[in-house]
Amino acid sequence: MDELKAKVLETKEWLIKELSGIRTGRAAPQILENVRVEVYGVMTPLAQVATVGVEDAKTLTISPWDKENAKHVEKALAEADLGVSVQAGDTTIRVIFPDLTQERRDMLIKLAGDRLEQAKVTLRGVRNDALSVFEKQKKDSSIGEDEFFGLKDGVQKIIDGAIKDLEELGSNKKKEISE
Repeated sequence: MDELKAKVLETKEWLIKELSGIRTGRAAPQILENVRVEVYGVMTPLAQVATVGVEDAKTLTISPWDKENAKHVEKALAEADLGVSVQAGDTTIRVIFPDLTQERRDMLIKLAGDRLEQAKVTLRGVRNDALSVFEKQKKDSSIGEDEFFGLKDGVQKIIDGAIKDLEELGSNKKKEISE
């Protein structure tokens, strides 16, 4: 059961990370978490080579710690294809979030729904794995029939609760995109 709970938590954290990377029209530093910058021949997360700040509701400011890396950061942002415009200054780079069109909002809502569905499929797989372990234990006479059904009910309650949490996360993200 502990392994099941750990996998459920891992799935929830994955969904949170995936949803945070979906742009909502407001400047949010989380959208840059997956951007990797080539620094000295090594692909490095943006957060390890620059400071990211929120200038206003539509603009992020990136200040590379080493001015030599500014061009690399700019290139990485362009290659990340985030649907934002990038303006490079002498020491800072501005990332400007354009207003979302209704078509883009619909696409982002669909993307959030797809990520939610992937998380649910993962949970169903985790549930099936746990149940097969318990069935094997029942066949080996390690656990009794009553204990098996108790464990089965416990697994289903954990999965149901987790799916409810995931759906709430997805619903909140869809609402955020629609605003």
